[in-house]
Amino acid sequence: MGEDAESPKINHTFLRDYVTEADVISTVEFNQTGDLLATGDKGGRVVIFQRETESKGELEEVGETGDSGEYNVYSTFQSHEPDFDYLKSLEIEEKINKIRWLPQQNAAHFLLSTNDKTIKLWKVSERDKRPEGYNLKDEEGRFKDISTITSLQVPVLKPTDLMVEVRPRRVFSNGHTYHVNSISVNSDGETYLSADDLRINMWHLGITDRSFNIVDIKPANMEDLTEVITASEFHPHHCHLFVYSSSKGTLRLCDMRASALCDKHTKLFEEPEDPGSRSFFSEIISSVSDVKFSHSGRYLLTRDYLTAKVWDLNMDKGPVETYQVHEYLRSKLCSLYENDCIFDKFECVWNSSDSVIMTGAYNSFFRMFDRETGRGVTLEAWRESSKPRAVLRTRRVYTGGKRRRGDVGVDSLDFTKKILHMAWHPSENIIAIAATNNLYIFQDRVNPETQ
Repeated sequence: MGEDAESPKINHTFLRDYVTEADVISTVEFNQTGDLLATGDKGGRVVIFQRETESKGELEEVGETGDSGEYNVYSTFQSHEPDFDYLKSLEIEEKINKIRWLPQQNAAHFLLSTNDKTIKLWKVSERDKRPEGYNLKDEEGRFKDISTITSLQVPVLKPTDLMVEVRPRRVFSNGHTYHVNSISVNSDGETYLSADDLRINMWHLGITDRSFNIVDIKPANMEDLTEVITASEFHPHHCHLFVYSSSKGTLRLCDMRASALCDKHTKLFEEPEDPGSRSFFSEIISSVSDVKFSHSGRYLLTRDYLTAKVWDLNMDKGPVETYQVHEYLRSKLCSLYENDCIFDKFECVWNSSDSVIMTGAYNSFFRMFDRETGRGVTLEAWRESSKPRAVLRTRRVYTGGKRRRGDVGVDSLDFTKKILHMAWHPSENIIAIAATNNLYIFQDRVNPETQ
C-alpha cells in the first residue's frame, strides 16, 4: 500500500489511562444529522457527544472551508443496571448492546438503548430557562404561608445555566428469551424491531407491554437447531422490508406485506461454498456478525470473520463485491479458536455516498475499501497520534516479499486491541472508532491506495 495515501486527520480523541471492563465501549452511533454521537459501554452507561461549531477564523487557520468542529461531552447517564433473572438463575449484564437514534421531531432528541433483555427509550432535552414568581412557593420551592399572600403574580421565565436533561420515556421489557443483538428503527417513525438469537419482534414506540413476533426460527426440538440470528435491520426507505443474517452466513430479506409471520423469506442471499476449501473452522468464520443497508437501499454490506461483502438486492446468487479484511489470519485460525478471538463480532459501515466501506481488525487497525477501485487502506487508531489535526498514518501487515519500514508482522499483532465498533457521519467524512475504552473521531477525505 502506498505510503503517500491521503489519510484522515484526527478531529478529537477521548482517552482514558486505565482500562476497566465497565469502561469498554460496546456501541457507537451518530444521530441523523451527525451533530450528536452516542456511545454505550459495558458498565451500562451512555455518553452523548455534541459537535461544537468552530468560528470562521479557526476554520481559515487550519485551511478548511466547511463547517467543522470537535465533539465534546454533552451528557452522561446510566442507562441500564445489572439485573438477575430469578426464574432462570441468570445474571443479566448492564452492557449496552446497541443504541439507535429516532428521527428528530422537535427540539428534543430520542434514542433507544438495549442490553441483553430490556430496551429503553430516552428523551434528551435542553433547559436554559426556569420559571420564577410562583404564588404559593418561595424561591427555594417551599410553600408559603397562605395568610401572607396579599396579591397574585404571573410567573415569568428567566434565563439560567444550560441544563441537559435525560429522562426515560418508555421501558420495553419481557420481549426476549434470548440475548438481544439488534434494534432497528423503521422508516415509518412509529415502529422498531429487536432481534435475539431465535426471534425478531416488532414494537410500536408508544406501546411497551406487547410486541409482535415477525420471525421465529426456534425448532420444536432444540437439538435440531442449526443456526441463529446474528443481526437484523429495517430497509432505510421501505417500511415493509427488513433483513436478517445468520450464523450460517446467509441473509434473508423479508417482506411484511406477504405474511404477518415472516418465517418464509422473500429472498435468500447465500454464497456457494467451495468444497475444496472447507475446514473445521469454515462454519465459524462464515457467520455474519453485522449487516447494513446502504443509504440508497440498493445494497447490503455484511461482515464475517475474514471478509466484508457487498450484496445487490437484485442479485441473490452471491455477493457482487468481496473484500479481504485480514486474509493473513487464515493460517492462525487454530490459535484464534483457542483464545476465542475467532468469535469476535466486527461491525461494518458505509460512508454517506455508499462509495467507501469500513470495518475493524486487530492491533487497533481498521480497514477502508473504495468500491470503485476495489483498493483498500489500513489505518491505526493509536494514542501516540492523538493530537488534534495530526495526520493518521497508514499501516501494512507484512505477509511476505519485500519488507518495508514500519510493517507489522502477523506474529506481532496484538489480538487484545480490536476495533469492533464504529460509526460514519451520515453526510460528512467523519468517523468514530471505539478502541477498547477509547473513542477516536477522525475527519478528512480518504483515498485508499493499492495494497
